[in-house]
Order: sequence, then structure tokens, then C-alpha cells
Amino acid sequence: MPTPVLALEGVSKSFGAVAALRDVHLELHAHEAHGLVGENGAGKSTLVKILAGVHAPDTGTITLDGRPLRPAGPADARAAGIAVIYQEPTLFPDLSVSENIFMGRQPLRSLRRIDTALMRARAAELFDRLGVRLDPDRPARGLSIADQQLVEIAKAISLDARVLVMDEPTAALSGVEVERLFAVTRSLRDAGTAVLFISHRFDEVFALCQRITVMRDGRWVSTDPASALGVDEVVRRMVGREVSAMYPRQDSAAGAPRLQVRGLTRRGAFADVGFTVHAGEIVALAGLVGAGRSEVSRAIFGVDRYDSGEVLVDGVRLPPGDIAAAIRAGLALVPEDRRQQGLVMELSVERNTNLPRRWRLTRGGLLFGGAERRAAVGWAQRLQVKAGRLTDPVSTLSGGNQQKVVLAKWLATEPKVLIVDEPTRGIDVGTKAEVHRLLSELAADGVAVLMVSSELPEVLGMADRVLVMHEGRLTADIPRARADQETVMRAATGQAAAA
Repeated sequence: MPTPVLALEGVSKSFGAVAALRDVHLELHAHEAHGLVGENGAGKSTLVKILAGVHAPDTGTITLDGRPLRPAGPADARAAGIAVIYQEPTLFPDLSVSENIFMGRQPLRSLRRIDTALMRARAAELFDRLGVRLDPDRPARGLSIADQQLVEIAKAISLDARVLVMDEPTAALSGVEVERLFAVTRSLRDAGTAVLFISHRFDEVFALCQRITVMRDGRWVSTDPASALGVDEVVRRMVGREVSAMYPRQDSAAGAPRLQVRGLTRRGAFADVGFTVHAGEIVALAGLVGAGRSEVSRAIFGVDRYDSGEVLVDGVRLPPGDIAAAIRAGLALVPEDRRQQGLVMELSVERNTNLPRRWRLTRGGLLFGGAERRAAVGWAQRLQVKAGRLTDPVSTLSGGNQQKVVLAKWLATEPKVLIVDEPTRGIDVGTKAEVHRLLSELAADGVAVLMVSSELPEVLGMADRVLVMHEGRLTADIPRARADQETVMRAATGQAAAA
């Protein structure tokens, strides 16, 4: 095999007493997409940050085209030809899309003034290349997760990188957006770029990558041609055990109507949306990104006001735009964007866990740390949150464990209705199975679960019914017995009438 574009040999990295990477080796070649898989906490994110110049390895070597590489920071890594698309978008919210793409590399005209017209034109060309419609002048604030990710992808492509690292780039994208991204990635790969693709979606890894490296507990486990592996074998190597059921849906009889949505309309987002979720039922809200699913869930919970319609819990109408009333009625929302909307990253794990119900833990108006800690410990144990200490900032946790903290925060309120928006976005196969098991148990206990998901296997594996949205309207209500990939996708693209 020819000399790799980028190679890591014997790389180790520790943070205090925690060994994040131990003796890892990896080779990336031109004209190749290389898959990297492993559970959350396996060391993938640390490896990415070393490649990006954020962290320096404690031991080991990195070579680029056979020459030693030790970037002093992210700017050095970019200058060397390494572009990274992170799992969580890192945009400046008050700058435009084009300004975010060319931050620090703005084209200049005379007197070193920024050539904004040229910058906009180049951003538009990048979006045309990606096949997406985004206004280069639009502020980044308010963009959906999917659109934020597309801006990050455009930024990386604009660097003409030798090495492109993609850390969960499709986590918030629908099938159409994923295929569009893969077409661009394949063209970059075929032109000579070495691609490192990190994903928990095995169908994507096998569809894009020629070789797959598995990591576990900070160590390299194996590297093999994708053609020599199967999903079951990859999962076994990742977790060190068999994962027999990704979708452990328990049978539970649907009870009385618990959540009723009638004629819900918000101009420009969705129109005349109506459905019912019964006690003990998991109902999936499916559709392509931009169909209005997250907007509906936010309106139900009171984050966004709606123009007409009504939301009822156990037959009682909720006042629109009133989150406190929704919580009192027994509603809980696990949002799509856990970092921006689900957690306060600077606060501790225990403080985040208890935020919605801190008033219950007070005595005489005072909050005592012991009560807060005891409450957090119980949920951390139940959800198997892996954290050094519960007093550590939640930002120190892996993505999967952050998701568990968001779930713990809302489950602690003992909801009657749980709305989960992309509950397993960006988390590993083992944690995914745990989240699915938890949702199934909640439904068996009588909780009504409304699950927004872009992953069709998750929708088909967990839902008792599938509600499908297209361009802000419900186009189908499909029972589990009739739900399959083709039926859901036809409805999601507007080819099926509402049932």
C-alpha cells in the first residue's frame, strides 16, 4: 500500500488520571474513505481533537506525507491541510453564513477591506456544489441543526483539505441530505482527499468507507476492509459483547388519550396538525428535515407560540406559549440540540439533572446540596451516566452521557407525556439500545411518548404508530403493522395522502 497521507503511531493522551487514548495507530490514504467506529467514551473525539490541533498527544507520532506533524493549534492543522467537521456545529450566531464559512480567511480588496460580494459569491458556489439552498447573508442564529451542519461542511470544503475528518456529520440530516453529502464526499475522495468518517450509523459507514477501524476504551481494536466485515461483527468488537436487540420494544396496551393536538397552525412552519397519543403508546413523528417536526414539538411544549389550534393533556387545554403550565400538566421535552437547548454546559451534572424540579428539593426556600446530590445520584445510576463526579461540569461528559443527563432531567419530573426530539442523535450503539429500552419501559408504565426521529430503523423499530409530515402538514398516520421504509418515505415526500 502506498505511503499514507496521514498516519498516527503509538498515540496516547491522558487528562489527569483518565487515559483517553492508549497506543492508538491509524493510517489514512488518498482516494479512500476510512470509517472510525466505537462507543461514546472510546476515544474518538479525543483523537479528532488531536488531529485538529486542539490537543497535543502525550506520546506517539503523527506524520503527514511521511513528515512529522505536531500542530501548535487548530490554525496549524488547517494550514497543514486538515479540515474537521465536528459533531456539534460551532458557528458564530451573530455572523452571516458566508462570514462563518470564511472566518479568518475573508477575501480582501484594496486597502485590506473585506470583499463581501466575493465572499457571498464563493459561499453561494459552495452551496450549489452541495446542492442546498441557503442564503449566504442569513445570520447563523436560528438555523436548524441540519443547516448548521451544512454550513460546517461548506466551510471544510472551502479549505481544499488534504485530509477531511467528518465527526458525525449526518446525525441531524435526513436521507436526502445524507445522499447529497455522500455525493460530495465521494467526489472529494475520488479527487484524492483522505476522508476519516466517524458515525454510529453503520449503513452509512459501509456505504461510504473502504476500510473500518474499531476503537474500544481508548484503544485500537482492529482495522479491516469494509467488505470483510458485517454489522454484527463490528458491534461485537465495539462493545465487547453481543447486542441482541437494538429496539427492545415491550408490548403495552394503549390506554386513554393522553396528548391531543387539534388543528395546530403556526404560519410559515406548519398548518392544521392534529393527532392523539395514548397512554402506553410510542408514536413517531417522521419526515424529512425541514418538514416541521421539531417546530410542532416545540409548539406543543410552549417554547414557540402557535397561531391557532389547541393542545390538551388528559383532556385539559394548555395555554399556548406557557412552558411552566406544560410542565405542571405533565409534559416534558428532550430537545434536538442538547448543548444549546437541553443543558447548561457550565453547570454540574447534578445541577442540570435537577433544574426543572429544584423547587421540590427546597426547604424554607433554601436549596441544600445534599438533597440535590441524592436526587441526582439516583437518576445517574438508573441511566448509567458515566461521569467522574456529579459535581463536574456537564461539558466534560461524552455526547451519549450528556444525552442521558437531558433524559434524567425530564424523567425526574415524572411526566405523563414525554416528547423526545432525535433522542439518539450522535450516540453510540450501546447507548442507543439503552435509550430505546428506557423509552419502552416508560411506555409500559403508561407514559405517552412522542418521538421525533430522522432514523427510519429507529422509527420502524420503536413506534406503535408513525405520523409523517411533509412541508408542515401531516400526510400519513401509519400503524406499526403497515409501517415500512417505502410507505414512510412516500408520505415524507408528499406522495401519500393522510390516512
